[in-house]
Amino acid sequence: MTRDFTTVLSERSYLECPRWHDGRLWVVDFYTYEVLSMAEDGSDLRVEVSVPKQPSGLGWLPDGRLLVVSMRDSTILRREEAGELVVHADLSAHVGGHPNDMVVDDQGRAFVGNFGFDLMGGADVRSTVLLRVDPDGSVTQVADDLWFPNGSVITDDGVLLVDETFGNRITAFDIEPDGSLANRRVWAQFGELPSSPVLGEVIPGLAVAPDGCGLDAEGCLWLADAVNGRVLRVREGGEIVDEIPVGTGVFACMLGGSDGRTLYLCCAPDFDEHARSAAREAELRAVRVEVPHSGRP
Repeated sequence: MTRDFTTVLSERSYLECPRWHDGRLWVVDFYTYEVLSMAEDGSDLRVEVSVPKQPSGLGWLPDGRLLVVSMRDSTILRREEAGELVVHADLSAHVGGHPNDMVVDDQGRAFVGNFGFDLMGGADVRSTVLLRVDPDGSVTQVADDLWFPNGSVITDDGVLLVDETFGNRITAFDIEPDGSLANRRVWAQFGELPSSPVLGEVIPGLAVAPDGCGLDAEGCLWLADAVNGRVLRVREGGEIVDEIPVGTGVFACMLGGSDGRTLYLCCAPDFDEHARSAAREAELRAVRVEVPHSGRP
């Protein structure tokens, strides 16, 4: 099937963590330090908040207050009703690299991944932990041995799916009533786990590098493949049921729009922080799909 792309937003540094919330499309721009929102076609663009230490994952508490990951000081910030940003949680004692994406459940509990190592510095690849941040800001480790836990979703029946970008896989957990995770299993496996810690050897071994993702109403996961310039629609068990080549790097995707059938793609030539911060080549693109959004975010 031929897919037609629309450019929604252009001339940005590096876009990540798209969300459809309260009738608007939200996204972060890493190196302009902005959290943006806009109408579904990109019009009515607003800077919602500036995060000087680099914004990443987005979510909302049940009362509507915004949560945003602040990567370089390892915190989650909360926007209060008057608009000021305050520290919601300090993750610095718990992470092995920058915190990145997160998903927030209907009780306001945030499940947050982190790099696990110094990605941009070219350090050895290491597994790391997944954290839960409760509405009071308390931080609990809920899983370990994850290979760059990244984009995550929560299904309507309470299953947490976590993309492991350097692990060639997606891992699933059942969320227990107290917020703990149980019944860990592989939801999709695309290749082997890293056999070498050397970043330059790990990346070529990734059949699929699952990055930012979004769930649809048939229980399939749309994911950005961070090393192969495509988005994939994956069914539990790992079957790839649709593939959309993008023609450039794509690092996150999310279903949204007024009918939930617009797939938004965060595109850039690469993920190198030095190149991206020095240029304005990132775009937010949109493509129409058949099955609408489901789950969280």
